Amino acid sequence: MSATKVLKTTKGLCPKCGAVLPAEIIEEDNQIWIVRTCPEHGVQKSLYWSDAEMYKQFDAYDTVGKGVLNPQVHVSEDKCPHACGLCNNHQSGTLLANIDLTNRCNLNCEFCFANARACGYIYEPTYDEIIEILKMLRSQKPCAVPAVQFSGGEPTMRDDLVKIVQAAHDLGFKQIQLATNGIKLSRDKQLVADLKNARLSTIYLHFDGVTKDTNPLINISRRVIDNCREVKQGVVLVPTIINGKNDHQIGDIIRFAKENVDVVRGINFQPVAFTGAASEDDVAKERVTIPDLTKRIEEQTGGVLLQKYFYPVPCVLPISHLVEAYTGKPQIEFTSHQHCGAATYVFINEDGTMTPVNKMIDVDKFFEVVNHMANKLDDTNADKKILNKYVALVEGLKGFRKSLKGASDDTYSSKFWKMLYQALVKQDFQALKEFHWNALFIGTMHFMDNYNYDVSRVKRCCIHYATPDLKLIPFCTYNSGHVFREEVWKKHAKPMEKQDELAELD
Repeated sequence: MSATKVLKTTKGLCPKCGAVLPAEIIEEDNQIWIVRTCPEHGVQKSLYWSDAEMYKQFDAYDTVGKGVLNPQVHVSEDKCPHACGLCNNHQSGTLLANIDLTNRCNLNCEFCFANARACGYIYEPTYDEIIEILKMLRSQKPCAVPAVQFSGGEPTMRDDLVKIVQAAHDLGFKQIQLATNGIKLSRDKQLVADLKNARLSTIYLHFDGVTKDTNPLINISRRVIDNCREVKQGVVLVPTIINGKNDHQIGDIIRFAKENVDVVRGINFQPVAFTGAASEDDVAKERVTIPDLTKRIEEQTGGVLLQKYFYPVPCVLPISHLVEAYTGKPQIEFTSHQHCGAATYVFINEDGTMTPVNKMIDVDKFFEVVNHMANKLDDTNADKKILNKYVALVEGLKGFRKSLKGASDDTYSSKFWKMLYQALVKQDFQALKEFHWNALFIGTMHFMDNYNYDVSRVKRCCIHYATPDLKLIPFCTYNSGHVFREEVWKKHAKPMEKQDELAELD
């Protein structure tokens, strides 16, 4: 057994009583653990990351953001995480806002964050309340919230869903997402078309596997994809990965996405979060961390997608800084905690093979060039001729070309260089859209539960729930720990007159 090394101090939770406690992030046996001591329940040691080396690699991207200029709550720092939000101590703006349209659902999944049947009441904001929420999001400073996801429950249970999506578009949201189990969309082609016409960007489709034993909804999911294909509606697959249940099909899910790349834009793997009444044995047996997931991806794709190809979310910060330096306008910053998620891109060739973006460019070199360009544009003491935006960008593009791998006439490398030139120099983003059509985003976001809860991650969260009280609450605080979800839903509850019938699966 290797010696224990303390890497950081933070605050965590007692998984038994939920008390906020001083915590240490430690390295032991090449794994990362979070340790805290509860006066009532003693020492609690829980797995944080299963690979210490990968943890340290991601730690290099640690960047604390500036938060927002118009927080809804002003409190002392020691009130976190009970005084959301967003409060003046929060360190990131909102990248994506979730709005629960209802807690009604036509399924009853045991690992779901929301369950109307267990609640015994209905939570369903009115259309007017939702409009006020959307307006609040667009008023965030210094940057309006760019993306919204309508969730639940099952949001397709609402009759005014299309109207809500259209309203979000009219208010200026660039990305409008719908999180759904797909049951209604599989049976109602017109609804899919209406949502597309209302400017829905992406359907986030619950998708836990490619066979009925892992995914009872597989036939429904296939019909959703077929219906989306007819209207060119993009889909992202969202698998909840549970060790010992469906983790053996991670590679199959990627291959399924590859075969449907004309519709499926990406996969957002979500390792299970134990937000219900899980036992310590359940957690020990079923826990999947980000390193576990990326290792299985490497193994189950036969080494095509290597674990080292995945980067943490804050890696794209240099791009935000470049755009801000070039335009002179504040940009959304991806300052989520470096251990919250990871992602990469893969391109699907005509013969069905996959080419990871890391095979096309030196990713580290690419971000280094972007950062250099941003700093050059920001350097007010430099020669004004050098500061000329066009000249600086063209000079930067030479650096980009050096970061490309393979021959200069390589199909993807050549396309990639031309795309950068069109987007950065000519401000023509159509090339980017066309290039993305055969690209598959593969990412993961590991939401926290009481066992691996880290308050420093809460403070950096970029995914926030928006409530009828016009508050913004970090995702993991909404669903675990203090669990704001229950408070919000109960405050705005309506009587449940009858149970909705569960859908028949086929």
